[in-house]
Amino acid sequence: MGLFLVNRSRYNERYMRTLYHLWLSPQCRKVRIALSEKKLEFDMTVENVWERRHDFLALNPAGEVPVLVEADGAVLSGSDVICEFLDEIHPEPPLIGSGALGRAEVRRLCAWFDGKFNREVTENLSGEKVMKRFLGLGAPDSLAIRAGHVNIHHHLDYIAYLVERRRWLAGDRFSLADITAAAHLSVIDYLGDVPWEDHAPAKDWYVRIKSRPSFRPLLGDHIPGVAPPAYYADLDF
Repeated sequence: MGLFLVNRSRYNERYMRTLYHLWLSPQCRKVRIALSEKKLEFDMTVENVWERRHDFLALNPAGEVPVLVEADGAVLSGSDVICEFLDEIHPEPPLIGSGALGRAEVRRLCAWFDGKFNREVTENLSGEKVMKRFLGLGAPDSLAIRAGHVNIHHHLDYIAYLVERRRWLAGDRFSLADITAAAHLSVIDYLGDVPWEDHAPAKDWYVRIKSRPSFRPLLGDHIPGVAPPAYYADLDF
């Protein structure tokens, strides 16, 4: 993870900021939402990371998305690195909070969803149902899928606990914590696996995020061979 420079000086055309991504990667969706919240223009390039493409490995030797290439050639990899960079270079609107305690809470919740939620839910559902097919790793593990379905209830309860005490997950302001949680849930929602009917407070919070202009492009995503449920793009579902 980190930052380095690609030499673009030999080209005359104007370069656009480019995000290398995968459609159902919550980390990539997190960066897409953050860029849109900052009102920054960017192009997107789908990177099939399982192909281990040489030119992409030159950008990120870890071979993982997201990778953001700035117009000046700066290359950043990893959703946390990219979002921290964007919030420092483009401070409005602030996404990581104000004050040391506020920023710590945002980062804590980002780590919760990118770590705990990802392990217990995203990998067990999206990883088994979708990524295994692309990676050629065989049939989905039914026990893992069952675990994902059980685990998601605990996380939706935690979201409800937070938003019943705060306006947004980390406090009074919309933040990267909301973006991170919603990015993961949007992937699971694309698969139709979020039990919204059992978790009204979490659903109300998600509806507020789903209605934000920065979130709308995600609702237009369509992955070949994996169709979303009919309600996926509905703002009032």
